[in-house]
Amino acid sequence: MPDFSLEAACGAPQTRVAGLDEVGRGPLAGPVVAAAVVFRAVPSPRLAAMIDDSKALTARRRERAYAALLEDPDVEAALGAASVDEIERINIGRACHLAMRRALARLTDVPDMALIDGNRAPVMPCPVQTVIGGDRLSLSIAAASIIAKVVRDRAMLRLARRHHAYAWERNAGYGTAVHLAGLREVGVTRHHRRGFAPVRAQLTQLGEAARP
Repeated sequence: MPDFSLEAACGAPQTRVAGLDEVGRGPLAGPVVAAAVVFRAVPSPRLAAMIDDSKALTARRRERAYAALLEDPDVEAALGAASVDEIERINIGRACHLAMRRALARLTDVPDMALIDGNRAPVMPCPVQTVIGGDRLSLSIAAASIIAKVVRDRAMLRLARRHHAYAWERNAGYGTAVHLAGLREVGVTRHHRRGFAPVRAQLTQLGEAARP
């Protein structure tokens, strides 16, 4: 379970330490979403017990943790995203960093330190510490992963209501069997990442068919 030790080692909560994580690196469709979270006080045991790597939580537990984070007056959270067009133009790795920079820029003040999940540091207006497996180690990174995951899943649910063939309400745009079947049967939408191999292969087969 993540804890507050990395943040404390950076001087939190006396200094502003932001945890950042992104969601949506691997899907075939939809944006990448990042969140930045600052705990302005040591999280209460009740809140800390609700927070874990978003992938380790059920949808119900993620929603509960998301609500608790947004309701806590000592939690500051901000979101950033990169669109499908941006992913295609600059590649997914740079798009993830762009989304993180946008999330950090929407905090009320520049933090004194940013803890970033992963091993590559985006250019930020503050010092950065990368943390491999950070969403399993740092409460602020794990909280960011929860917020980004819930927001992105809700966005994919909205898109699923207009594009029924791909089951985005269940797979959030990942390349599941039903999603791939939808690509074969219906084709590629403007929400698909055309540079990703399964989408690119379908476009090649269809001769770059127009996006529905």
